[in-house]
Amino acid sequence: MSADFSTEAVVVGAGVVGLAVARALALAGRDVLILEKNARVGEETSARNSEVIHAGLYYPKGSLKAELCVEGRSRLYAFCESHGVPHKRLGKLIVATKADQDRELAAICQNAADNGVTDLQPLSKAQIASLEPELAVAGGLLSPSTGIIDSHAYMLALLGDAEAAGAHLVRDAEVLSISLRDGRYRLAVRNAGETMALQTSLLINCAGLWAPRLARLIEPLAPVFVPPTSLAKGNYAILNMRAPFRHLVYPVPEAGGLGVHLTLDMGGAARFGPDVEWLETDDPARIDYAVSPTVPARFAPRIAAYWPGISEAMLSPGYSGVRPKIGGRANPNADFRIEGPATHGLNGLVNLFGIESPGLTASLAIAEKVEGMLRDA
Repeated sequence: MSADFSTEAVVVGAGVVGLAVARALALAGRDVLILEKNARVGEETSARNSEVIHAGLYYPKGSLKAELCVEGRSRLYAFCESHGVPHKRLGKLIVATKADQDRELAAICQNAADNGVTDLQPLSKAQIASLEPELAVAGGLLSPSTGIIDSHAYMLALLGDAEAAGAHLVRDAEVLSISLRDGRYRLAVRNAGETMALQTSLLINCAGLWAPRLARLIEPLAPVFVPPTSLAKGNYAILNMRAPFRHLVYPVPEAGGLGVHLTLDMGGAARFGPDVEWLETDDPARIDYAVSPTVPARFAPRIAAYWPGISEAMLSPGYSGVRPKIGGRANPNADFRIEGPATHGLNGLVNLFGIESPGLTASLAIAEKVEGMLRDA
């Protein structure tokens, strides 16, 4: 297939990570084209999360999640300040709902310190009550560097920087095939009802939920470099009243996630979630994002463990999001996989797999890592 269009770099996926990567490449002087299969940027994982800027408390020392979250958090706060992106450094309370959870809290403190997070503060039951009188817990921790962000405004700012540096975004662009010939990746892309041919020297797979499927289209890529991926749906419930909280509130983490926690949006409205619902399908096209009407009844008792004043009637079904879990149920907290030529042997290709939380927080650090991998190669 002869190429109708040629560019130096193609980024597939215009979620928060894809846009950050495109921005980094464009600012480094690359000619960048962003392909997004949906009509708008960030329609999937990037638009269906808690919009939290994480501090980096939970991830194992030495993991990409720990390294890139801590680095990315500092970069993200600075970016928000310089670009006028709405955000608030509210702080987060990690609360013990049982008196025997001291060991878990101590482990979080040690892990945070191992990751270079030095501002975590142990709090007594009375200290937490003074900060949030509605809570009834045995004790906990305060993370002052946790915050919230308007993720849509952030994505628009990333896109604005990328386009100002010469990048171009093509929406409704679905990649149908990818082959490698003479050192160039040749893509067939369907856009506006037509199929066009495209060639590029650099190909960055930031397709999120679709990243494994996209990688399997790359003809020279060995199957061993495409991890099996399970999909974990997280449901949210909305509080039908003004939230009586000033901080984010998280129970001690549970398997597969961070529990049914309380987060606030930029307007102060509260939402609870997500839970962890493993889907039977690994096909993103078959995801049902509908939230069951039973969510308020299921969530209320779990929320009551730290906020006794909650009732089912105070909650409504909200929205849902889906995380790509490359470790499956056996290893639900598996690390990011960001794999370049040094791993799979194909020059100019970077695949990003399992980019879930803290992907938003880590996005600028992920982008710098990808740009550095391509520069060094």
